[in-house]
Amino acid sequence: MKTGITVMDAMTEKPIVLSPLDTIKECAEEMEKHHVGTIIVKESDKAIGIISEQDVVRKIIAKGLDPYKMRLKDIMEKNLVTIKPDTDIFEALIKMRDLNIRHLPVVDGDNLLGLLTLKDILKIEPQLFDLLVEKFELREEEEKPINRFNPSEGICQICGEYAEKINQVGNSLVCDSCKKVV
Repeated sequence: MKTGITVMDAMTEKPIVLSPLDTIKECAEEMEKHHVGTIIVKESDKAIGIISEQDVVRKIIAKGLDPYKMRLKDIMEKNLVTIKPDTDIFEALIKMRDLNIRHLPVVDGDNLLGLLTLKDILKIEPQLFDLLVEKFELREEEEKPINRFNPSEGICQICGEYAEKINQVGNSLVCDSCKKVV
């Protein structure tokens, strides 16, 4: 399903950027100052990593490491998953969902253009939220009222329509009509 809205239209154009030699403390201060949960790590004008609040908590604080001494290069995610600016946000959301990530650096070659977040997409196209729900981990799921709902209903990833019966075909969720075409 195409929305007609590109990553370029939805992305944050000026993500917060730090050096791989900056400390985790400096990173946390920048996150707090700018009210962001992700920092892009750049070196020589090239994005080389990304670090999130979860990285700081799980890789530094929970392990009792010193945020004043640890550098971004020590804990940043180095295998950047990126996206091109002309990609439709629907495709970006599917990529995020399938890889269980919430942020995509937007690049043109080695040039960092911005950062696309789940919030960016859902603020513009909130009806795409249903595509994410299947990947959410729920603690104590069996005790949640979600089990009363029909787990086989949802949004078809081909036609974009709501269907009371949705089918898994490969990595896609499709309605009965689109299932016949696939």
